[in-house]
Amino acid sequence: MSNNTAANSSLVVAQKAVKQLRLEASVRRIKVSQAAAELKAFCLQNAHKDPLLTGVPSSDNPFRPPKSCVLL
Repeated sequence: MSNNTAANSSLVVAQKAVKQLRLEASVRRIKVSQAAAELKAFCLQNAHKDPLLTGVPSSDNPFRPPKSCVLL
């Protein structure tokens, strides 16, 4: 009985592997040069919205140093 269970277990593992390989084989692939060109175009289109490129206004920056308050 133990031998039969091991065979069923390895069969299930093999079926899962085949399913995963079929899934990976069905993924649409594109050339790296095309992907790079599309990524570059996307970056250039959205550069004006990127706070790392345009900066954050000091009034909106939650990480700005706190202002000190001096009372005399």
